[in-house]
Amino acid sequence: MTHTTLVVDDDPAQRRLMQAMAERAGFQTLTAASGGEALDLLRSPKGANVSLILLDLIMPGMDGLAVLNQLRPTHPSLPVIVLTAQGGVDTAVAAMRAGADDFLVKPASPERFQVSIQNALKLKALNGEIQRLKKTQDNRLSFADLVAESGPMRQVVRMAERAAQSNIPILIEGESGVGKEVLARAIQGGSDRAGKPFVAVNCGAIPDTLIESILFGHERGAFTGAIDRHIGKFQEATGGTLFLDEIGELRLDMQVKLLRAIQEGEVDPVGAKRPVKVDIRLVSATNRNLAQQVAEGKFREDLFYRLNVFPITLPPLRERSEDIPSLVAHFIRRFAVEENKKVVGIDADALDMLKGFNWPGNIRQLENTVFRAVVLCDGDCLHIGDFPQIATQLGIEVRTAFDLEDEPLPGEMPSRPFVAVSPPPAPAALEPGAATARNAGISVMGIDGHLRKLEEIEHELIRFAIGKYEGHMSEVARRLGIGRSTLYRKLREMGLDERIDAA
Repeated sequence: MTHTTLVVDDDPAQRRLMQAMAERAGFQTLTAASGGEALDLLRSPKGANVSLILLDLIMPGMDGLAVLNQLRPTHPSLPVIVLTAQGGVDTAVAAMRAGADDFLVKPASPERFQVSIQNALKLKALNGEIQRLKKTQDNRLSFADLVAESGPMRQVVRMAERAAQSNIPILIEGESGVGKEVLARAIQGGSDRAGKPFVAVNCGAIPDTLIESILFGHERGAFTGAIDRHIGKFQEATGGTLFLDEIGELRLDMQVKLLRAIQEGEVDPVGAKRPVKVDIRLVSATNRNLAQQVAEGKFREDLFYRLNVFPITLPPLRERSEDIPSLVAHFIRRFAVEENKKVVGIDADALDMLKGFNWPGNIRQLENTVFRAVVLCDGDCLHIGDFPQIATQLGIEVRTAFDLEDEPLPGEMPSRPFVAVSPPPAPAALEPGAATARNAGISVMGIDGHLRKLEEIEHELIRFAIGKYEGHMSEVARRLGIGRSTLYRKLREMGLDERIDAA
């Protein structure tokens, strides 16, 4: 997803110049000839896509400072770079006080221009990440912080907003990695318990011998090793929300005690003489079919009905592909800040590829995929080549930076190895001079009358090329249309690298 820059200048020539520099830097552009036109555009649907403003300071009517004064209350985090031909300390100070992120004197060099844009976007991403972490830490994540542009997710948010207005028990269902805990946090942030404790417990990760102690607490000396009093997750969450993830993993005897704690609003710590009252909002989550588990006797029916008062089903990522662009943009901003990378976007072809993938691991898989791409990317934009694993699974041929080492010159070879259809060749040899005219064809048909595997044909062609060009690996790579690093990797896969080195 390419960032969009709004260029605001009353001078058509300067406006075209800044637009050209922004586009050469890889940004999409919108233009406005006055401050009023710029504010109108920002209030329109197009304004939601603007990531940066290049603002001329001296304009007739509404100047740049007036635009900043009206812009900051409604767009406090939108980066603004002020440009003016009248550079001076007082002017720069006034612009920065009004909320500008940088100040450039015309004419600015393309290098200075691009650095200023990248720094402003990086600062915006950093501030956004700080705000996200602060809201998560303060347990004030809201529904507005969720990515919910697709129809299924908008429906989920509408249901969650209604549920948040009461203390009704909620059961969030969905595949692993769809973001059940994030939705639970948003439900708390949208309720009257916002800012109160949010305690998450993964029921599938707790050892069987410690489940009761961790959930309900224990007194000192209640069992061997209990050297201190422990209050348990229910008491930790008092006044706030208790999120029980993977509730379907809870063993049957603990389900009975959990049911009593929910019904009575009190817990019995291990070794305690009397129960302890708790006040919690219960949100449960599972990636299992609890109704089926009830039918199979693996989950208590009475507990199921107690938890399943307000069910919400989160759709898998493959059913909400409209959310992928926003999710990818969010992950790029986050990981670019964390890894100190200059990546600011993703090109359209790569984004289309990600939207076409099935994502069996859902948002968690997408997050880790973007993380890897950002770490490996050396530019400011992600491309298809930065997602080799996804491209391979979709059957898209990619050439990564590692495959481009020692590339032959353009025009000297075909983009793919040539495969001619002819009778089966004689056994290939690796010794110099072993290639003969009868080896010139590679058969795509096996002796059983069916197509041979692509891997077999590729290996046979590599063997023939090595013999044909007498072991000169640079020439072999050049004629096959691949880099030498790729050729040696394929030889290692074939188990031939040692024989080649010996030759």
